Amino acid sequence: MRLLMIQHVSCEGPGLLKDKLLCNGWDLDIRCMDIPGITLPENLNGYHAFIILGGPMGAYEESLYPYLLTEEDLVLEAAAKGIPTIGICLGGQIIARSLGADVTPNPKKEIGWSLINILSEGKVNPLFDGLPDFLSVFQWHGDTFTLPEGAVLLASSEECKNQAFVYNDNIWAMQFHLEVNPDMIQNWSEVYRDELIEFAGPGAPARLMRNTLARWESKDLYREQFLDNLTAILQAKIVR
Repeated sequence: MRLLMIQHVSCEGPGLLKDKLLCNGWDLDIRCMDIPGITLPENLNGYHAFIILGGPMGAYEESLYPYLLTEEDLVLEAAAKGIPTIGICLGGQIIARSLGADVTPNPKKEIGWSLINILSEGKVNPLFDGLPDFLSVFQWHGDTFTLPEGAVLLASSEECKNQAFVYNDNIWAMQFHLEVNPDMIQNWSEVYRDELIEFAGPGAPARLMRNTLARWESKDLYREQFLDNLTAILQAKIVR
């Protein structure tokens, strides 16, 4: 099973998701777009699944990052062929934009840990199988997406209404991060330090890490369940 994964910047990798996919037998083709000379395939021929990770750019910044147009084309191909596809944060926004929805600044940024509400449609979707009605997730985004026509909203939050949707029963887009680990969050706190302090004030990086470490073990069961669900839906939807 071969999977194409688009990583937009070196510091925002697949984290926990990489180990989970490898343990489930996936052959990962990871294209990190801030490495000189890296390009994207023209199509998804030979791939059984597709994942788009996050990044600091906007999904609408195609003039600055022309490869975003290629990503949109790949999403449309996945939709047409039924190839299972996951978008995380920026990846979810790219999916939404490729399917005709709008991506715009959210009224308020979400940075740090917060609760999302799994809606009734989400409770019967395999992505959230076995998870509680309210799930603690890690967020780091300033933009949001509207729902593409035909998409079903699966999760929401007070600060950002559209947290996750499914489209065509094979494409999932989510605004939050459940692939992160404490080392990744520590790194982001350093790389994006100015943004974090602007959002939450002086001392925000240290507070974020204390909050992360305090809740890490207590949320392990839900984190593992979500990652298991994600890998399961990819394999269940493989077009053979």
